[in-house]
Amino acid sequence: MKNMTRLFAGLALVGALGTSTAWADQPGADWTVTKEQAQASLKAAGYTQITKIEADDGHWEGEGLKADGMKYEFHVDPHSGKITKDEMDH
Repeated sequence: MKNMTRLFAGLALVGALGTSTAWADQPGADWTVTKEQAQASLKAAGYTQITKIEADDGHWEGEGLKADGMKYEFHVDPHSGKITKDEMDH
C-alpha cells in the first residue's frame, strides 16, 4: 500500500512539473530580424529598458519601460523590424 501511495505521489509531482513549464516559440527560419536588432528598434523608438522579449505567434513580443517610466507591451515584425504594437500595459 505504501508503494502505491509513493507511486501516485510521484506521478502527481511529475504531472505538476510538466504542466507548469511554458515553452516559448522559436524564431522562424525566414526571420531576418534578430532579437538584438528588434531590441535596437525598440530603443530607437524610446524604450529605455526591455524587460521581456521572446518569439511568439510569428513576431517578437515583449514588455519594456519608456522614458515616462510606464510599462508598455510591444510586437516587432521579424522581417522588417517595424514595431507593430506599442501599447501601455495596464
